[in-house]
Amino acid sequence: MAIKQQPLDERIEKLRADIDAFIDARVEAMKSDTPGIPAPVLRQMIIARAIGCQCSQYRFIKQQDDRESAA
Repeated sequence: MAIKQQPLDERIEKLRADIDAFIDARVEAMKSDTPGIPAPVLRQMIIARAIGCQCSQYRFIKQQDDRESAA
């Protein structure tokens, strides 16, 4: 019996939503360390560091986290 998968476009949209939620959580965590800077500016600061698509942005942030926790 074959397992039916979601169409690729639906999986991509779900992944993008998950990455947006991840970045939103990071923005919320940064707000306490950076009072006075609006959330959209913080978000732009995060995603501007990782050039490319949302997947690249997630991987860049995750690599930074991994380096910081290894130090």
